[in-house]
Amino acid sequence: MIVADHFGFVVGIDTHAKTHTLAIINTANGEEIANETFPANATGGNRALSWILRCTDGNPEQVLLSMEGTGSYGAKLRQQASDAGFQVTEAPVPNQRLGRYQGKSDSIDATRAARATLSIPMDRLREPRSGQNHMALRILSNARRTMARERTAAINALTALLRVVDLGMDARKPLTVTQIQTIAAWRERDEEFGVQTCRREATRLAKQILTLQEQMAKNHSELEALVQQVQPALLNVYGIGPVLAAIILTAWSHTGRLRSEAAFAALAGTCPVPASSGSNTRFRLNRGGDRQLNKAIYTIALIRMNRDAATRDYVAKRTSQGRTKKEIIRSLKRYITRQIYRTLMAQEALLPAT
Repeated sequence: MIVADHFGFVVGIDTHAKTHTLAIINTANGEEIANETFPANATGGNRALSWILRCTDGNPEQVLLSMEGTGSYGAKLRQQASDAGFQVTEAPVPNQRLGRYQGKSDSIDATRAARATLSIPMDRLREPRSGQNHMALRILSNARRTMARERTAAINALTALLRVVDLGMDARKPLTVTQIQTIAAWRERDEEFGVQTCRREATRLAKQILTLQEQMAKNHSELEALVQQVQPALLNVYGIGPVLAAIILTAWSHTGRLRSEAAFAALAGTCPVPASSGSNTRFRLNRGGDRQLNKAIYTIALIRMNRDAATRDYVAKRTSQGRTKKEIIRSLKRYITRQIYRTLMAQEALLPAT
């Protein structure tokens, strides 16, 4: 059974930071019966849902909301709609070729989202991202990446300063934690104004680095606690810690988002890409998919290549067979993807919904 056979109306929703645009399609004849824009706030969400009920038969069970950005700009409206009894699905990925010929606007995008949903089988509907724990994982992961960038920038700036100005600290090698702590404890000295300014800046940078380290340690603890609540079995997979597990779970989102192991591999960018020519049959690394998830799986592969005896034996075997390092990593990433998928699927039914 497809969507058009199950629901009386499909509402396409194009979400943005300031406004949401809605288009209502009557599934009986495929006619667009209404198209309207509402503010992207709680009041606007309530007005939008009331408007939908007025334009349809007043029964939310007969209306399917096909929404873009359910995990970002549309998250609040999605929650309001779910609380009001509407079923919400993530809108299909827009067809770029159609957009090239039909033009683009918020109204057109909303209509396109609704029409693209009409022929989807009911068992293929994409459930929206939801759950407070998963949202927290995503926020903490993003915050950690920001803190890591800031910490690296501060370390580079401090190292460069110490190598240019003689402040009594040897910076020929990467700075150690002890050296950074020493610099952070420096006090004002009776010296030339230029040197005094440089020492003050070095102290500020060192304190910033230590503060970011403390924040990242707290972030790590919070990620570990959340992963233990959402998918504790993932931490038992070799090479996966709380930080990598959070990235994986953020991409995974929830049961039902991905139909199969192959779909998960496509999302991770680890499915094989043919690169054969003539008598040479080979595959290359996939550069598509979720790059944060791909990077996490790549990190797991490197950890196993360096620390896991079985993986090192596999690498040695494949190298003796003439495989390149990139080809070996591609195979390892595909195997790790399969292992992660099976772990998630095996544990999902045993855990409470979040």
